Amino acid sequence: MSASDADPGDLGPEPPAPSIVAFDIGEVLIDETRVVAVWAELLGISPFTLAAVLGAAIVQGRDHEVAFHHVAPNFELAELEEEHEQRYGGFQPTDLYPDAGPCLEELRALGFTVVLAGNQPARRSEQLRALGLPYDHLVMSDELGVHKPDQGFFDGVLELAGTADPADVLYVGDRTDNDIGPAAARGLRTCWLRRGPWGQLQELPDGVEPELVLEGLGELPLLLSQWRAGPTNEGGHA
Repeated sequence: MSASDADPGDLGPEPPAPSIVAFDIGEVLIDETRVVAVWAELLGISPFTLAAVLGAAIVQGRDHEVAFHHVAPNFELAELEEEHEQRYGGFQPTDLYPDAGPCLEELRALGFTVVLAGNQPARRSEQLRALGLPYDHLVMSDELGVHKPDQGFFDGVLELAGTADPADVLYVGDRTDNDIGPAAARGLRTCWLRRGPWGQLQELPDGVEPELVLEGLGELPLLLSQWRAGPTNEGGHA
């Protein structure tokens, strides 16, 4: 269902709400504008050009590295990763989306378990801790030893969250190929966050219907609280 036009009254009894909310990192909690800008600087092109080529790759359903090879065919990205990290300097408070911290704080106040888990190098964990975000569990794909869309990533999230039932977890992500599709296939509930280049340009695969579709995190605590409360006394959706 989407936040705007779902009609759960037509779908039979509403399933119990998830008690655990797991968040992807890039373009969900962290604005990756600086990431792209630093790469563009390293490659000697404008951020606008790199963003445009990246968008074209996304629309074509191709890996983002295709965009880098297109604009800089003579560079090996692996050789530039350490230089990129030095210039980037890791996650900064200004990289946080404004709705990220308040959403996590409100979810925890409502009694939901909050997990932060994304495709990121291990060093990002310490950088996220330094930002002071409220959460219960934190893990990056490098620490799990498996990356999305591999199902093992979501197995790791379930183990970290302390549940054997994937329906206990709502996974919030911006990518349909890495987040929504594979999380749903593993049995997790899903929330598709339509922001950032993947969230704006990708489409849902056939047969994949996330429980929530949002354009920001501000509504999420209220929607989950209502979902947990169940139908109203008048028979409508809370």
